[in-house]
Amino acid sequence: MTDKNIPRAARRGDWKTEPMPARHETFVLKRSFSEAEMDALRRGNVPQAMEDKWFWYMEGATLWAHRSWTGFCIYRIDFGENGEHRVTVNRDPEQYGCADIGEDRETLNKLLDRWTRTPYDHYEEWLSETYDNLKKAGSTQRRDETEKRGF
Repeated sequence: MTDKNIPRAARRGDWKTEPMPARHETFVLKRSFSEAEMDALRRGNVPQAMEDKWFWYMEGATLWAHRSWTGFCIYRIDFGENGEHRVTVNRDPEQYGCADIGEDRETLNKLLDRWTRTPYDHYEEWLSETYDNLKKAGSTQRRDETEKRGF
C-alpha cells in the first residue's frame, strides 16, 4: 500500500536531461549528511515554476543535477559512505560558465544546504542565486573599472 500524500521520488524521465559532457572535471566534496537530508535528496526535485532552476534526482548512490531550462547536467555526485563524495562537474563552456573547483565547491554546498531543507523552497534559492550573480557581476565590473584606471 502506498501513501497517496507522499509524492514519489523524481526520476530521470520526469524532465528533459542531457548527459554529462565529455569535458568535465572531478573533485572530492567532504561533507556529512543526516538520514533526513539524504531522504530529501533522494526525493529529488521536478521544477514547478520558472524560478525553479534545478531538476535533480538520485539513481542508487548518485545524484544528478540538471539545469531545468536546458537539461544540461551540471553536477553528478557519487556519495561515499565515509563523508567523501566524488563530484563530477560540467566543463563545457557552452553549457556551464564556471571553471573553478573552489567556486563549484562553494556553489554546490549552498545548493545542497537548500536542497536538503524540508520543504525545499525554490523561490528562496532563486533569490539567493540571483543575488550572488549580481554581486559577482558587480565585483567584476568594479575590478574592470579599476584596471582601466591603472590601479
